[in-house]
Amino acid sequence: VSLSPLHIGLLLLLLLGQEPLRRASWFVFSWMLTILVMLIVFLSLGHRFLGNGSEATTHGMVTDLLAAGALLALGLRGLLNRTTNGSEAPGWTKQLDRFGALPLPLLIAISSGLEVVSPDDLFLVAKSASNLLAAGLGQTQELLGMGVLTLAASLSLLLPLGALALNRHWILPRLGKAK
Repeated sequence: VSLSPLHIGLLLLLLLGQEPLRRASWFVFSWMLTILVMLIVFLSLGHRFLGNGSEATTHGMVTDLLAAGALLALGLRGLLNRTTNGSEAPGWTKQLDRFGALPLPLLIAISSGLEVVSPDDLFLVAKSASNLLAAGLGQTQELLGMGVLTLAASLSLLLPLGALALNRHWILPRLGKAK
């Protein structure tokens, strides 16, 4: 599931803003496309390392690269979770309203960039790609797996968007109160 609270918060703000269905739909689509591109990059790198026939040594190298990515993600997570005061929310939460008001193309670009460097998202995609590689699937099965992983990673963004599409008059007042 989408682990990034920043993206979930931005989506909820988009749902409360102008043209909520259009802007939120593009936002979620860009999230899913970014996840898919990240999976393709990780899988391509993994296939490149594993495809030369010396699986024993290259498998260890791929595992080491994924572990290094996870360590980098943990370090970035520590930086992103810093607070200004022990009882206050992280500083990025104060910027959500401002981000939600940005023009949609700029918002999508920033969102995709944050998704690529987000420790939670990076680890999720790296681990998913690693599992797909370890399964030794054929190309069709691997493509299907990437689609399923992309949908699964996007569920917490798709659910509020789907709720708005199904019953806008019921969901918008509740989102406004929760804000």
